[in-house]
Amino acid sequence: MDSTDLPSLVRDQLAAAGQASSGRSAVALHRGRHHHLRQTVIALAADRRLDEHEAPPEATLQVLSGRVRLTAGEESWEGAAGELLVIPDHRHDLLALEDAAVLLTTFVPAGS
Repeated sequence: MDSTDLPSLVRDQLAAAGQASSGRSAVALHRGRHHHLRQTVIALAADRRLDEHEAPPEATLQVLSGRVRLTAGEESWEGAAGELLVIPDHRHDLLALEDAAVLLTTFVPAGS
């Protein structure tokens, strides 16, 4: 069984995001046995965002540290460390309200 020290990984990714010109850093943690489930830690420096993009059919965002705002159309949701956001299945973006790290879990259909 594999395990990951999330607090250390979050610290490393936040440091990398702080040094990157894009203000973000990401690392894939898990790709399911049949490539349906994917988990990625994404770190964003404060006031940086992942621009609007399409959503996979099923996805959640667990805030590991900091605070974020997820916006889809006219709706938005804020999440802080320890909270889980269900990502709507349409275009959305993610803004770091402060230095933040999230665990993105997605379900990707076979062949995608």
